[in-house]
Amino acid sequence: MIARLTGTVLDLGADSLVVDVGGVGYLVHAPVSVIAATSVGSDITLHTHLVVREDSMTLYGFLDAHEGRLFQTLTSVSGVGPKVGLALLSVMDADELSFAIASGNAASLARATGVGQKLAARVVVELKDKMTSAAAPATTPGVESEEIVGALMALGYSQAEATDAVA
Repeated sequence: MIARLTGTVLDLGADSLVVDVGGVGYLVHAPVSVIAATSVGSDITLHTHLVVREDSMTLYGFLDAHEGRLFQTLTSVSGVGPKVGLALLSVMDADELSFAIASGNAASLARATGVGQKLAARVVVELKDKMTSAAAPATTPGVESEEIVGALMALGYSQAEATDAVA
């Protein structure tokens, strides 16, 4: 098992990067947040998960171990493969995703590519008890926050007051 890679980024793709470690280039698939946080030539450390299939061995990389563990937990759900797991982690960061699952917000999960309402509901049902809402993000992510701020502003509150109230 390859649990971690530390090296230099050689190439970036839409959903993958090549990391040079001791002269060997590893193709690592990663969430959009990882791709956006790095550039060619920069040093990087990735926590990885190796998926072995009959016809391939694929590395998935994450900036922190929590994100990697969440990926493994997501892919334990029937119907959630590595591509869907990455799609979920590309739509929300690990804390937001954990909070969405813990609070039963299947609609947030359904925003990810390849995730319909049924699959989102299955993920929530199977993982809700495994997630802790203690790691809730400082602000509630998504459209709901914007709607609440807008409603408070319509009631006469300033934008700063409304934003503070939602946070």
